[in-house]
Amino acid sequence: MRIVSLRFFCLLLVLLFSAPALRAQVRYWDANYDSLRATLRQPAQQADTARLRTLQHLVDLTELTDALRREQALPLLDELLIIDNRTHLLADARPYQALRDGVAHWLEGRDHRATLGALHRAIALFDESRRPIPRLLIDLAPVYNLLKDDKGRFEYVQNKLNYYRLNGPIQNEAACYLVLAGSFRHRGDFNQAISHYLHAVDAFRQYERSYYITEIMVTGSAYAEWGNMRKAEEYFRRALRLVERYQFKDMRRYYTLQGLARVYGETGRYEEALAYADQALYFAQHDPLIRQMGTAYGLVLKSSLLVQRHPEQVRPLLERAQSLADSLHLTISGRLGLFPLDVTWAQYYEAIGDYDRAEARLLQALHKATSGNLHLLRPPILRELIQLYNKQHEPEKVLRYTKAYFAITDSLNTARNAYNIAQYEGERTERQHNAQLTNMRQTQAVQALRLRQRTILLIIAVLTAAVVSGLGVVLYRQLQLNRRTLAQLRQTQKELIAAEKWAFVGEVSAGIAHELQNPLNFMKRFAEVSTHMVDGMENHRNSGELQHEILAGLKQNLQEISQHGLRASSIIRDMLEHSRSGTNTRQATDLNALVTEHLRLAYEDQHAQHPDLQAAMQLDLDPALAPVNLVPQDLGRVLLNLLTNAFYAVHRRQQTAGPGYQPTVQVSTRQLPQAVEIRVRDNGPGIAADVLPHVFEPFFTTKPVGEGTGLGLSLSHDIVTKGHGGGLRIDTQPGVYTEFIVTLPA
Repeated sequence: MRIVSLRFFCLLLVLLFSAPALRAQVRYWDANYDSLRATLRQPAQQADTARLRTLQHLVDLTELTDALRREQALPLLDELLIIDNRTHLLADARPYQALRDGVAHWLEGRDHRATLGALHRAIALFDESRRPIPRLLIDLAPVYNLLKDDKGRFEYVQNKLNYYRLNGPIQNEAACYLVLAGSFRHRGDFNQAISHYLHAVDAFRQYERSYYITEIMVTGSAYAEWGNMRKAEEYFRRALRLVERYQFKDMRRYYTLQGLARVYGETGRYEEALAYADQALYFAQHDPLIRQMGTAYGLVLKSSLLVQRHPEQVRPLLERAQSLADSLHLTISGRLGLFPLDVTWAQYYEAIGDYDRAEARLLQALHKATSGNLHLLRPPILRELIQLYNKQHEPEKVLRYTKAYFAITDSLNTARNAYNIAQYEGERTERQHNAQLTNMRQTQAVQALRLRQRTILLIIAVLTAAVVSGLGVVLYRQLQLNRRTLAQLRQTQKELIAAEKWAFVGEVSAGIAHELQNPLNFMKRFAEVSTHMVDGMENHRNSGELQHEILAGLKQNLQEISQHGLRASSIIRDMLEHSRSGTNTRQATDLNALVTEHLRLAYEDQHAQHPDLQAAMQLDLDPALAPVNLVPQDLGRVLLNLLTNAFYAVHRRQQTAGPGYQPTVQVSTRQLPQAVEIRVRDNGPGIAADVLPHVFEPFFTTKPVGEGTGLGLSLSHDIVTKGHGGGLRIDTQPGVYTEFIVTLPA
């Protein structure tokens, strides 16, 4: 059991420590080449170390089979070598010098042997430094093709594979499996080809998503050529799921859609085949990288399907494909795979009964396949010719091309069969079954261990139950005591709550008494003064000027009494507002209009009280603001209070600020994902840090006596938070600004 547990622990540690490294590998090899080139123009890339690292990354990702990439590789390698010659940052620059020589020979195009020799030297030097070079190993194949040295390529890559299987790295091993798979496929040995493709899939899965998905697609294509359409569909489907999962929008999606269309066409599922062909054609027409070439391939594929049932629709498609092929100089096999334009023309001519043109097109296709050394293309073309000559009743030609067909298929070992399965796939299945069996055994061992542990726990539980039962009486007595204690605590809690309520009532009453006492004291004092003034009038009846002064004083006192009476009335009214339950109903309200209206009202009110106030008003209202469900009267009261305070603040600062000060009040609305926001900002004196915690308390005010009740912000806070389920907060910087932020649910 200890051994099993130790294995699980070791496996967990391996996964934990290897996961970050694997993620880093995937990011490195799946990096976008064009984006990486663009980073060279950034200021951060001017340092030698960073620039050299980026140049190495670009060289690692360069696909030399692409003519444009070959041309771009030479200046990259030159700059890399110049930087290293100046800084000596590279441990060994010889591999890059050899690679640079190989690329230069390749661009010249005169001596392919020299190209191959330089690339071989570069690979050997990279192997000494143990640097992964999967792209370079893959790009050797076209150079061997130029030399028509299939045997040399196979032997070299096979030797390299043996070396990398022993010494690594896995990236180079994956590349060798890919190249060898292509060689076996070219020979018609699909068993070995698919086995090597699957080896490549397993290796690429560890470090590069793009090639991992590509090799799954190619495996599906190889199965289709081998005749097992069920396995072909399985791999194409798997590739399509991965393409959609990782959101690849390049040739992989196009190639997969085309592959599924061909598979369904081969299996007689005409409608599905046509649907996927249309998807592939649509994708090609909207991809700037493959628009023309992809459209040509897509038109040929769609034509090959339509010719089976609707030959009358085929000719315009083939004529357009022919025009694109002529302008692009497309060959029978190219970057996007097979391009059977001549064969599809032949099928069309055969469908409309024009056998002479059909024969001419098939012979032309056979000549292209033979001269291009494309042996795999010859059997299907020969089958088409045999069927055509059968229809024309020409037995001599049937016999001649039948012999040619069997000769080529015997040499290629390409027997098509719906049940063909690659040997390695069987080995993979066996390994999976063995792994499942091992997991089952481990699970059984773990279950046995758990069963033993449960038995021990059960014995412990029985013993514990015996002890617990012995404590039952004690616990019961303790329970009774706890119940009595709980009852006492609940009674005490009720008494404390009642005491707290009365304390709150006392606090509120004291606040009310204090607030009402001030205006009442003023009213009492002014009334006494007025009485003395009237008495003075009676003692000085003959003094007209003195009477006039006394009457003026009386008038002033009466105005003061009236103002303080109004203040007392305002305090009572605000308290009633503060305590009311809120019976107004909510309705969908244009918040921008509500803000605009109350900004105008607040300014007019303050301007009437302070004619010298000339404040700038800045509105920033969100035009996309949807109607908000609220009580307009209540929120209007909040806005009026906040805006009045803002105008009061800027006027207060205006009294002490210099001539350069411009009073400004800013109001903005904004639509948030789940809420709406109102901001009221002024450039007044701000709020001091010691005052800020108290601004929402009832009866708290910083205004002079007689100018504020201290209930406005408290009432506004309750309306926003309790009445509307929103929030009201303050952002301030003393001496600079104050901003109130109202947030309401959308």
